[in-house]
Amino acid sequence: MILIAGPCSIESKDLLFKVAEKLRVYHEDKNIDFYFKSSFDKANRTSISSFRGPGLDEGLKLLEAVKKEFGFKILTDVHESYQPPIVAEVADVLQIPAFLCRQTDLLVASAKTDAVVNIKKGQFLNPADMRYSVKKVLETRGIQEEGKEVARAAKVWLTERGSTFGYGNLVVDMRSFIIMSEFAPVIFDATHSVQMPGAAGGSSGGKREFVAPLSRAAAAIGVDGFFFETHTNPDVALCDGPNMLTLEQLKKAIEDINKIQKSLS
Repeated sequence: MILIAGPCSIESKDLLFKVAEKLRVYHEDKNIDFYFKSSFDKANRTSISSFRGPGLDEGLKLLEAVKKEFGFKILTDVHESYQPPIVAEVADVLQIPAFLCRQTDLLVASAKTDAVVNIKKGQFLNPADMRYSVKKVLETRGIQEEGKEVARAAKVWLTERGSTFGYGNLVVDMRSFIIMSEFAPVIFDATHSVQMPGAAGGSSGGKREFVAPLSRAAAAIGVDGFFFETHTNPDVALCDGPNMLTLEQLKKAIEDINKIQKSLS
């Protein structure tokens, strides 16, 4: 399976390397296609005073250092159309944030690189409408056909991260995995799916206790991969702490997923 994991934001080189060392075991697992994730800029924070990260230049240097030290493939977000060719020099996967999933210029610029393009489903979108975001990437890459295996070969993924349900809450519609898997490989972003946008008074809250059961449900349905943000101490994290897992919780979640997948194979 595809496994994407790492701290939400690049807080420091020390944190990146501590988390990366603990995640090495998944990179070495032959049954896992592992990608290390962290963001150089969290451009969609609730408050202007919220921590965003070190920025493009310094962030890419730190991600490149992780890549060289551990041999990991790298996934990180892009937010503006000038960024993809720069970021793709380091990152193996360019991630399109959920709020930007229909942003044509960003999708086209990402498609013009050789990187995998991972498009996060907008919290506001019908899962079926994500086929049009996929088509923007495919057609930019000269591909007119559609379908999951076409998208896989063209290096396009989709990620489910929950849907807006009233104010300050998200729900995961398990039907979305089946719907979107008709036209792309689907990743479940288990940690962002339990986020509570704006619920912490100027920042997002979250309910990490629901990450593991939702992951088990997604494993039972059958998805192509999982996305977990993890931290040495989520309670002091500078971004998305309430919904991130500890490294120990991540280990248990992956063990449970493996058991479910084996029982279904």
